[in-house]
Amino acid sequence: MSSRRRTTASASALAGVLAVSLLAACGSSAGNDEAKDSKDGKVTISVEGWRPGSEQATIDTFKAQAAEFTKANPNITIDPKEWEWKGETFAAQLAGGTLPTTFRVPFTDGRGLIERGQILDVSKQVKALPYASKFNPSVLAAVQSPDGKIYGLPTGVYGMGLHYNRDLFKAAGLDPDKPPTTWDDLRADAKAIHDKTGQPGFVTMSKGNTGGWDLTTFTYTLGGRMESEDGKTATINNDATKQVLNTLKAMRWEDNSVGSGALLDWGGINQAFAAGKAGMYISGSDVYNALVQQNKVKADSYGLGLVPLGSGDAGVLGGGSIAAVSAKATPAQADAAVKWNDWYYMRKLSEQSAAEADAKTLNEGKQPVGTPQLPVFDAATLTSYNGWIKPYVNVPIDQMANFTNGINSQKFLAEPVSHTQEVYALLDTVVQKVLTDKNADVDQVLDKANTQAQALLSK
Repeated sequence: MSSRRRTTASASALAGVLAVSLLAACGSSAGNDEAKDSKDGKVTISVEGWRPGSEQATIDTFKAQAAEFTKANPNITIDPKEWEWKGETFAAQLAGGTLPTTFRVPFTDGRGLIERGQILDVSKQVKALPYASKFNPSVLAAVQSPDGKIYGLPTGVYGMGLHYNRDLFKAAGLDPDKPPTTWDDLRADAKAIHDKTGQPGFVTMSKGNTGGWDLTTFTYTLGGRMESEDGKTATINNDATKQVLNTLKAMRWEDNSVGSGALLDWGGINQAFAAGKAGMYISGSDVYNALVQQNKVKADSYGLGLVPLGSGDAGVLGGGSIAAVSAKATPAQADAAVKWNDWYYMRKLSEQSAAEADAKTLNEGKQPVGTPQLPVFDAATLTSYNGWIKPYVNVPIDQMANFTNGINSQKFLAEPVSHTQEVYALLDTVVQKVLTDKNADVDQVLDKANTQAQALLSK
């Protein structure tokens, strides 16, 4: 997952502005003084480097960027760690103290981490940045506590998209420039792909909390919700979720177009897609980067379209990540961590020279440049950024045009605000039941999950 946690107020606000402009773990105390800053002014921080399974070119490029940062900041030593956020392991890593000094978590994890004092208040450092006053207020709200303190930098803002294999579309007699725009068309295209190629026409995630993430996305496309807006009432057994699950059930057991029921998480589904073993799937709009860096996807075979939306209160799920600083960091490490996150993630989005330098380095390292992203600041700044990096773009942007040309017209919706990952874990079992049990009763499965979710929300 690129793709997620925030307060109720910030969740609603994020959805609104995006629309117009384009875990319980052992506590750790803020200001932990076990680690002492060196007296010579030098500091070392560990940072999130590359995901497990990344290509050597990705690792080499990251190390080159770290060296460039250290050249400009000789008192800061960067210690990159191979790491990625996973819902099923993050709490244990947090409790065990094995996380890097700075790491990224979904927007939706911020609320709990802030409440438990597990990430640092970095208001002072962020407010000193040259673009601090230019943040999209709703995106900034995703990294703030209710009293306005800032607990990180917002990065990787995304909307969900439909990723599809153009080669399988052609083999099935489908137009690779016209991905499906309705769930009926998606089902028909998935069946055609399976019937003509033998490969699953559509696959969905179903474990590691990603099945819940996907099912929530599907529900939003038909106007349903998993929780009330204040996060107090579970609404999992809504009509939209029932419709989605009955469609998936029919695709699995009548059409045989969603595979044999193999359970896939974010990494597994990316691997299957890049290997040509899936016609379509729904994930964050920025997943092409991972498909290149970890899965060697063929650029010519890749296509990105819009998630099919129904009528009424339908919308597309949006989210992002918080570049946070561990509560165990010393004051000097906190300063260095924000400086790194500014340099690595943020400054390039608002400064032409930084954007061009970053894009040039990535291009030379054969890393993807130009994958669609949504505005952290505003639409005009993102347009400027896209112009600055244009000479270095190396992703198949024409094959992403269905998404980039239409995403501004879609309504953005934030993820559920309360106990998000726990609810997603419950929903994993719902998706798994439908994919593995031909006789699954969708109504009964959802009623049971709703009761369990309500117990969580009532805590």
